[in-house]
Amino acid sequence: MGRIHYDFSGERVLVTGASRGIGFAVARAFAMAGADVAVLSSGSGIHAAAEAIAAECGRPCRACEADITDSASIKAALADLDRIDVLVNNAGLERITPLTDPDEAIEETFRRITDVNINGTFYVTRHAVLKMPEGSSVIVTASIWSRTAVSEFSAYVGSKHANLGFTRVMAKELGSRGIRVNAVCPGWVRTEAAMLSLANMSKRTGRREEDLLNEITGAQVLPGLMEPGDMAAAYLYLASDGARDITGQAIMVDRGEVMA
Repeated sequence: MGRIHYDFSGERVLVTGASRGIGFAVARAFAMAGADVAVLSSGSGIHAAAEAIAAECGRPCRACEADITDSASIKAALADLDRIDVLVNNAGLERITPLTDPDEAIEETFRRITDVNINGTFYVTRHAVLKMPEGSSVIVTASIWSRTAVSEFSAYVGSKHANLGFTRVMAKELGSRGIRVNAVCPGWVRTEAAMLSLANMSKRTGRREEDLLNEITGAQVLPGLMEPGDMAAAYLYLASDGARDITGQAIMVDRGEVMA
């Protein structure tokens, strides 16, 4: 089977939520393809992530520490970036928010999730597009749950549906500037957030995590749990010239779990 090789030499790429998981894997893949990469996260771990990528790829990787729910913080973090060719809006928060849970902390969790996943995505894009030339690309990490739903994840599912709406609006709004906007919708991937959700689902249902995971992967056409690195190719493709005619679309990467 043939292999596809991407060359992003000279391209400047910003990936949010890149301290671990999918974001880290995507940032690493762009760096390996020759891009000048900047990674952004609210935690200090983003510096270690940038150092790891730089060490492996043999090229600098800039770390930007900022809270994406704070517009001024994002503006300041991006001030030194004079150009952004690819923006990957990957930062997000996934937590359980059961409607019938009497704990008032659920409401604060709901607010935090929507703030990060919706407002944060808007703030980053709003400031980044000012630095994006014609031919640039914005990629939003949505979810298969942006096309379907699961109980007790109202904030996460609702925010990911909003991410698809945002993707479509921005595709229309930025198309005249030659900027494409698309979304990647990952299925179940072995990330810290996904495994925490699995543990919470197990706790609330009384079922073993192993049984739940087998049920989840059993719903896929292709079996097995994906790893963060399995996601990277979709982002590289959408940012490449090969996808120059694709905008406003949501690409499912879920081994056939949701066909829509």
